Amino acid sequence: MDSTLAYIDQGSFLGLRALGRGPLAQYGWIYEHPVDLDAVRRFHHNLGHGLLGRRIERSPLPFARDRWVTWRGPDDIDLAAAARPRGEAMDWLDEQLRIPIDPEAGPSWRVALLPLIEGGAVITLIASHTVCDGLALTQAIDQAASGQTWELGYPEPGSRTRGQALREDTAQVLRAIPDILKAVIAAIKLARNNARDIASSAGRAGPSPTELVDAMPVTVPAVAAYVDEALWQSRMESLGGTSNSLFAGIGAKLGQVFGRVEGNGLVRLQFPVSERTPGDTRANALTGMTLMIDPADVTTSLRDVRAELKRNLAALSEARFELLGPVALAPLVPPGLARRLEGMALGAGAPVGCSNLGKLAPAVNRPDGTDAEYLLVRQIESRTTAETLDRQGGTLFLASGQVNGKVALTLSAWRPGGPNSRDELKATFGQVLDEFGLTATVE
Repeated sequence: MDSTLAYIDQGSFLGLRALGRGPLAQYGWIYEHPVDLDAVRRFHHNLGHGLLGRRIERSPLPFARDRWVTWRGPDDIDLAAAARPRGEAMDWLDEQLRIPIDPEAGPSWRVALLPLIEGGAVITLIASHTVCDGLALTQAIDQAASGQTWELGYPEPGSRTRGQALREDTAQVLRAIPDILKAVIAAIKLARNNARDIASSAGRAGPSPTELVDAMPVTVPAVAAYVDEALWQSRMESLGGTSNSLFAGIGAKLGQVFGRVEGNGLVRLQFPVSERTPGDTRANALTGMTLMIDPADVTTSLRDVRAELKRNLAALSEARFELLGPVALAPLVPPGLARRLEGMALGAGAPVGCSNLGKLAPAVNRPDGTDAEYLLVRQIESRTTAETLDRQGGTLFLASGQVNGKVALTLSAWRPGGPNSRDELKATFGQVLDEFGLTATVE
């Protein structure tokens, strides 16, 4: 197995180092019945023998791509010392996001469990996005919960001598020269085509990690909502849409409610699009897609949303080249430039991040071998501060997965200058879902 990081994974890692923060993916399972702790430990063991069973080892050569090495994960799950009430499940899930995760120093992922006073437990898996994107993490969970393992064949940490690493990585850089030349051409084209967006978003970059040492990190407020699968199906059909277009319609309406509307009255939705193939070991096997949605009538008809989705999917190959064409330049980008480019990566205006995992395999909801009553999935920035979030214009991120007869929707939001409370977010989310005729249980 080639242990060299893919260009997109190298870019993700160097961005994390340049900014001192990066995205985390979190799965959470809420059990209202007794949990089999031995089964959870087997699940944890199996995760370390799959796509999560690795971390990054640096190359001694500047501008070379780094390498994956084997790492099986923490020795055990992190078991809370005391049980807590069921009503504090979201608080505890937030707290787990504040425990450091690092794809190089480790842990690059971890599993934790909180017993509930009323019975049952909350389980969470948190991983660095540099190690696994959303679909990769979902597949890793599916395999681990099903008792499957996948030995990737990566070397053990420190198995290369410095001389061997220098020779191998110099050859790697030389082989990459054609990729770099193509990436330069793609970067020039990207800059020309997006000059206005680049100029408008360049000032949103964050400070260096050293400037954030004394800054107080914050956790973006989040709530989860659960909609009966049959009701979801009924509403999407009556609105003339699909599951994806209903999800996008909700994202657009939320963007309107939170004031994230472009000058033309449209809401910009940014979707990751998976390119993962069987046997794919890339951490981030994805590209992106941007939808421009008029939120005015999405609660009464999804036909325009559906058409916009179809149009963008048809144009995906061209958009992919523009987005990923320059990615081979990632190892050459110094940290200062990476910070200045962050604003461009965020996109112009006030985008709404959207990630719809769709219908999940049943095992994804069974870390202890039985179905959790509630599942949530979200992506959130680690070690971010209120100042950074305000400078970036806030954030709004909607994620979804469908399993065990429920559609689980998780909303994370930060308004520049506030107010930023979970209670307010819960009320707003419930109101928007009600406008779509969706009765939901909001966590």
